[in-house]
Amino acid sequence: MRRRLLDATVECLVRYGYAGTTTTRVTELAGVTRGAQVHHFPTRTDLVAAAVRHLAAKRAELAFEKIDAVRTAPDPLDAALELMWEVHQGPVQYATMEMWVAARTDPELREQMTQVEPAARASLIEFTEAAFGEHSGNPRFRHVMYTAMDAVRGILLMGLSDADPENVGKRWHRAKTDLRDLMDVVLPGGSATRA
Repeated sequence: MRRRLLDATVECLVRYGYAGTTTTRVTELAGVTRGAQVHHFPTRTDLVAAAVRHLAAKRAELAFEKIDAVRTAPDPLDAALELMWEVHQGPVQYATMEMWVAARTDPELREQMTQVEPAARASLIEFTEAAFGEHSGNPRFRHVMYTAMDAVRGILLMGLSDADPENVGKRWHRAKTDLRDLMDVVLPGGSATRA
């Protein structure tokens, strides 16, 4: 029941935006009663706060499902960067972006988002350690991975207003090339992560 409500909240955020995500719409999409929703999430803020955590967990789950493919790829860094790009696509990311933008003017949501973001960063560190054990302790390497996440999010956010979807892919390709060059400077031996 709880999962259905959270998934319905994400769907509402994607379809109607944050302003249009009401508890009435969420209960209708989830196919539950208002009483069931109130039992699990007494207020809209509680529901949206749980959805924020749910989205962060979904992104981490998507990344860890593919960790073995990153480890065994001929070019693990490229595979990791592409995976970072991939897990920030689609409904999960659109719903997350809705909440980032809404948090600017909604203090309660902003507080929830600031509590979730450290968990998202912790997931990135955990992923980096799992994928690049020998390099994960290097703080400069970690900072480049944060920069990669910031680049992905920024490109996708700006892409929402671009009439040509191919431009988004071109921006990502350019940013990934720059990130690879930066990684060559940060890691001992330069292209140690390239096959």
